[in-house]
Amino acid sequence: MVGIIGGSGFYSLFDDAERVAIDTPYGPPSASIAVGTVSGVPVAFLPRHGVNHEFPPHMINYRANLWALRETGVRWVIAPCASGSLQAHVRVGDFVVCDQYVDRTSGRRDSYFDGPEAVHVSAAEPFSPMLREILVRGCRELTIPVHDRGTVVVIQGPRFSTRAESRWFGAMGWEVINMTAYPEAHLARELCLSYANISLVTDYDVGLEGMPNVPAVSAEEVAAVFARNNASLRELVFRVVPQLPDEPDPHCAGALDGARI
Repeated sequence: MVGIIGGSGFYSLFDDAERVAIDTPYGPPSASIAVGTVSGVPVAFLPRHGVNHEFPPHMINYRANLWALRETGVRWVIAPCASGSLQAHVRVGDFVVCDQYVDRTSGRRDSYFDGPEAVHVSAAEPFSPMLREILVRGCRELTIPVHDRGTVVVIQGPRFSTRAESRWFGAMGWEVINMTAYPEAHLARELCLSYANISLVTDYDVGLEGMPNVPAVSAEEVAAVFARNNASLRELVFRVVPQLPDEPDPHCAGALDGARI
């Protein structure tokens, strides 16, 4: 089964779906899971922030969300999220299929392994190369402007960055910024789920304001970009889900090999 975690502005995938409520050892997930099919492939959809966007990024129960998806039978997770651009060449409306993240969050429950067993899962390649390749190819087939790699810096929220912070992130060469890619990506890896982030660029982060070749973006324009991005995202999901292989993803299947001390 394929799991889709909907981000800001993307709260539903199916017009008619079975709702599945799952209890987890970590409490309730953000919402019940909507289960349907795409081209005959079973798909589970979970809105990351809840159906009414009631959970801000720092209050999301990430552990429950990923656990519930796995209990539903999910093995592949496509995880879009609204993001700001940190680089002038990453334009509003672009998709970035990230290959790295930088964690700037604090206090989030970011592991299933709280002892007494010590487990250290590698994060050198935090996102599935196979799933990323399929998503990038799907974007190009649909002529969605896409960057085939990039680093997302994940901040705690709910506040946005200061201008100094944003310029620092950009100076480091990181491409996009959001509030939810961590710990979601690492928790998926601990559960041996194949996971990929798609950062949907809605605006330029504050550190780019006033810089050459960076146009100002109004609130109305951001709302319009949200709508366009989510329409393109829906097309992408329906395009790539039938292309996912039946065999396990080698990147995630052995994530726990050698991780236990």
